Amino acid sequence: MAAVAPEDDGRAALAVREFDAHSDRDRAAVERLERACEVGPSGGKLCLFTDLLGDPLCRVRHSPAYLMLVAEAAGGLLGGAEVVGIVRGCVKTVACGRGSNLFSKVAYLLGLRVSPGHRRRGIGRRLVERMEEWFRQMGAEYAYVATDRDNEPSVRLFTTRCGYAKFRTPSVLVHPVFRHDLAPSRRVAVVELPPRDAERLYRARLGGAEFFPRDIDAVLSNALSLGTFLAVPGGGAGAAARPWRGVEDFLAAPPESWAVTSVWNCKDAFRLEVRGAPRLLRAAARATRAADRALSPWLRVPSVPNLFEPFGMHFLYGLGGDGPDAPRMCRALCRHAHNLARAAGARVVATEVGACDPLRAGVPHWPRLGAEDLWCIKRLADGYGDGALGDWTKAPPGASIFVDPREF
Repeated sequence: MAAVAPEDDGRAALAVREFDAHSDRDRAAVERLERACEVGPSGGKLCLFTDLLGDPLCRVRHSPAYLMLVAEAAGGLLGGAEVVGIVRGCVKTVACGRGSNLFSKVAYLLGLRVSPGHRRRGIGRRLVERMEEWFRQMGAEYAYVATDRDNEPSVRLFTTRCGYAKFRTPSVLVHPVFRHDLAPSRRVAVVELPPRDAERLYRARLGGAEFFPRDIDAVLSNALSLGTFLAVPGGGAGAAARPWRGVEDFLAAPPESWAVTSVWNCKDAFRLEVRGAPRLLRAAARATRAADRALSPWLRVPSVPNLFEPFGMHFLYGLGGDGPDAPRMCRALCRHAHNLARAAGARVVATEVGACDPLRAGVPHWPRLGAEDLWCIKRLADGYGDGALGDWTKAPPGASIFVDPREF
């Protein structure tokens, strides 16, 4: 899949080829490029950097089919080729929403990076176009990409130069992990489901959500998936109002309100780090942790974990529910997930929810730690895989959206 073509300005040659996972040179070059690029909107003082823990494929390798491309420019160190751009992509089959069982083969493009010294030369567009060629070869009907809503260069690249349309606007909600556990709800019982029961529940109740993966069984059985948890009305001290008799009994006669989520261990796949924070902000964060440590367990003081060195994260996926009390059930699940993260040494818990999702009201989060995403989509196929679907790019948003943790 290699190609050599002149740069847009005609001054150098550019080659786009597949990343060699067995090459120490490729791994080192990608690591250098990742360190030189910030994650999120450009131009701010605070930047979020990602440590891939020596595995450049960590954000796609758990997908059914994946590829990573690198762009090389002549004139690097010692006159050799220099890796100046990278992109990752994966292909899977997902539900198209509308509460139906319509599925489509879609491609997800992520991790597009171009060296700061080689931007505005068409390298990003070249990488996207070459990745789209592979998407079409794999039979993908649509391609989509997620970017920060405020990242104007990225939005402009995809919507103006690459033919993508603005599609969905989910929010990344992030909550810090305190030094103390959060008290569980006394009116909600949290039940851990085995993977097979979790799969049955998801297919029955969330299978019609947009981007729900057909291979949900592979997601739930992955080693990075730490468990699925169901919140139902409970009695005093969190005891269940009725004994748990299995998922079939639950589906046959569900309570009026319930919520479910699964936990993904991003901490063992990659680490994050906030850089560029002023000393005053760092000192204030340290003060909150000192107060939390000194006053616990008598007072539960919210504290800011140390995000200014590499830290791990847990991600809540498959967040769903039903009933008037579902947001409260969701809040109980988030408390449970916080305590799991604290025990595992993760410093934040994050999730991503659709703009119209009623459960977002039940997700505790600190707005300054989160982000507003923009998902853009493009139709790749000339025809349609399912005539009942029509053109998905023009479909209105549903109430919920399924965010696959394998590519978060």
